[in-house]
Amino acid sequence: MPALPPVHRRKPDLSNPRVQRTRTHALAVARDLLPEAGPIGLTYALLAERAGLTRQTLYRHWPTRAALLCDLILEGPDLGGYPRPGSDVRTVATAWLRSLRDGISVPAVRTAVLAVTAQANHDPDSAQALMRIGEDRRAALNKLLEPSGLQISANEYTLLSGPVLARLLLDRGEAGDEFIDAVVAQWLTTIDPAEGE
Repeated sequence: MPALPPVHRRKPDLSNPRVQRTRTHALAVARDLLPEAGPIGLTYALLAERAGLTRQTLYRHWPTRAALLCDLILEGPDLGGYPRPGSDVRTVATAWLRSLRDGISVPAVRTAVLAVTAQANHDPDSAQALMRIGEDRRAALNKLLEPSGLQISANEYTLLSGPVLARLLLDRGEAGDEFIDAVVAQWLTTIDPAEGE
């Protein structure tokens, strides 16, 4: 029988409710600390102290800071109103983009996205986290689009989400409903030319 890895290297059992509570609590504390401390200031020592956990516990859940930031982004706060699957592509894409906008408007999520993106060129963990985030969000959108029969490619996903992300993160502007409606209308012409007529 193969030997089990040492306790400090074992991954937490996410099916255990106690482990889930610990993880949820640590992410909530990290979400509160990140806008105040910044990505560099959010150390495992500070997070452990504020969350009442050990650093070893944090490292078991998130072996790297990029993994922590990635989960902070993907498991953001429940803002309500997450889109439902549907057969109308325009309705689903619009609701999904609004949900994306609302999620990125949370200061901790915005800070985490910018930090992971900034470090992706020189940190392999951040590059991997950035890929995971994109793949996860596209899979989530494709799940919502299943009733329509449409499944979008990575390029189609970028054409849809790119303008909103650029407006929020690069331009530091607003992505109001009218802007999102225009993005979706333009995007629909790239996946179904008849839709734009």
